[in-house]
Amino acid sequence: MASEANTPDRDELAELREAVRAKGNIPRHVAIIMDGNGRWARKRRLPRVAGHRAGRHSVRRAVEACGRLGVEVLTLYTFSQENWKRPQAEVKALWHFLEEVLGTEREALKRQGVRLTATGELDAIPDRAAAALQEAIEDLAQNEGLVLNLALAYGGRSELVHAARAVARRVAAGEITPEDIDEQTLASGLYQPDLPDPDLVIRTSGEHRLSNFLIWQTAYAEMYFTPVLWPDFSEQDLLEAVQNFQDRERRYGGLSDSDDAGDGDAGSGSIFDPSRWKRLLKVRT
Repeated sequence: MASEANTPDRDELAELREAVRAKGNIPRHVAIIMDGNGRWARKRRLPRVAGHRAGRHSVRRAVEACGRLGVEVLTLYTFSQENWKRPQAEVKALWHFLEEVLGTEREALKRQGVRLTATGELDAIPDRAAAALQEAIEDLAQNEGLVLNLALAYGGRSELVHAARAVARRVAAGEITPEDIDEQTLASGLYQPDLPDPDLVIRTSGEHRLSNFLIWQTAYAEMYFTPVLWPDFSEQDLLEAVQNFQDRERRYGGLSDSDDAGDGDAGSGSIFDPSRWKRLLKVRT
């Protein structure tokens, strides 16, 4: 975990980056819950909005790092439905920051080949921020690199309601019957059904929960929690999260080759043979 007192130099960072690349198994989709802006500001006796502004630098670092690694999609939990409950001045500042960043960072995103998308209840976004978002999406639409997906006015439960309503409309229209509904049918009604599910979810600031983020899509995602506050989140922190992901074995409820290879000292016989299990478990008869 990187810290201000132990920041790697460029050579060390480049070495870490190459080691991660060489190992392969890079997650296709990384999703980040950017938490800790308020605490970062409070530690410095600054207003909360100062933490949000400082967090934009971490967004830039995460986008650049994922682009270098070859990550296909980066989803950032930018504004949750619960954020509407914050003080009005803070909510206004958050949307102003989004509008500002979309303007100042657009050329850099274009040079990096980043394509921009958004997910959530986008109709609820204030007009000026919505216009800036749409303009940036259209301007970057032809890029073929990293997909930067902003979760805005987003809630996982609301997304599932959105998907259920889409399915209900299809049933009402006679397109499908209730018996036709399966997981793929429901998934097709999500906000961004064409994006792959996240492989790795990172949450900063030491909290250990999803907070209503991508509930359906994270069913098999690997979770990585770090105490680093979001404005301090560095490229090294992201690389260490990916390294941790690379060391995990994803089974999706199945068995690995080593688990399925046999029991060694189990002896012969079917796995359903009671005498075999008595030997394995040393059951007295």
